[in-house]
Amino acid sequence: MARGLVENDKSSRKDIVIIDKMSDNYGMTNTLTNPNDLLDVLELPSILLNKDYEIEATNAAYESAFGRLDLTKRPKCFAVSHGYDRPCDQSGEDCPMTKAATTRQKTRVLHVHHTPRGREYVDVEMTPIKDADGTVTHFVEVLKPVENKVTTHEPVRVVGNHPTFREVLSQVSRVADSDIAVLLLGESGTGKEVIAQSIHQQSRRTKKPMVTLECSGLTETLFESELFGHTKGAFTGANFERQGLASAADGGTLFLDEVGDIPLSLQVKLLRLIETGSYRPIGASEPRHTDFRLICATHHDLWQRVQDGAFRLDLYYPLSFLAGFSVFSISF
Repeated sequence: MARGLVENDKSSRKDIVIIDKMSDNYGMTNTLTNPNDLLDVLELPSILLNKDYEIEATNAAYESAFGRLDLTKRPKCFAVSHGYDRPCDQSGEDCPMTKAATTRQKTRVLHVHHTPRGREYVDVEMTPIKDADGTVTHFVEVLKPVENKVTTHEPVRVVGNHPTFREVLSQVSRVADSDIAVLLLGESGTGKEVIAQSIHQQSRRTKKPMVTLECSGLTETLFESELFGHTKGAFTGANFERQGLASAADGGTLFLDEVGDIPLSLQVKLLRLIETGSYRPIGASEPRHTDFRLICATHHDLWQRVQDGAFRLDLYYPLSFLAGFSVFSISF
């Protein structure tokens, strides 16, 4: 955990109350005598801002990621991060401080920042802090660099600066850290597999493979064999045991492209795999288990597929609402 502040200004500060912890894992409210202590417990790069956009303190993680600031000159956040001479919302960007001050709640945006490594996407989380009277006096900004996005020093797979594109990358950044399963919706050619790869690369499973199964056009037998594998002699032509993709994805990510095209008769087996992590290779008598992060994609309107009798309702709900699935659409 990052410890210590680069610089701080302790003059004429009231006791303050942080609205909530900067990690989503905590919901408690804390009263701290020294507002700079807020940064000392944060692992990610963080800064303390006053209402005039001035950076009053940084933590060691910020210094390591973005360089040391001369805080005696009271640098403005928009000048440091963007090179602007005015606040972000006056320069064509979303300003997280303005939103946090208005809503009095934590807010997040995805920005392109100038860094020692060039221009990079940064996931910005802004939390307002109050004094004992309930007045917002400062803000804590936590900055999480988003890997493999816009840089000027190496090739990248995903490049763009349109607001809609930024929103997609922001959602990618938010879901990547957890094992939450994801359903990607978008027309063919909008880059669903590239987004899936980006989620995998930023996840804790990145050292394990992302295994892709193209569900469109597969016969029932071939689909089952590809996903679950088969034993030797399970059917004519099965001259050897074959590992299925569910097993190959163990520890990593399983990406089911065009999940809406899975044969109706096999959807119940996919549902069992999603809910229990268990499956049975063709010809096997005992179930096997696997642990993967699931990402699905489709160009279909799945609800319409349910209405047409081509997609199971009990599979539709896990893909859309239950089991921690995150659903977002891709359209540029």
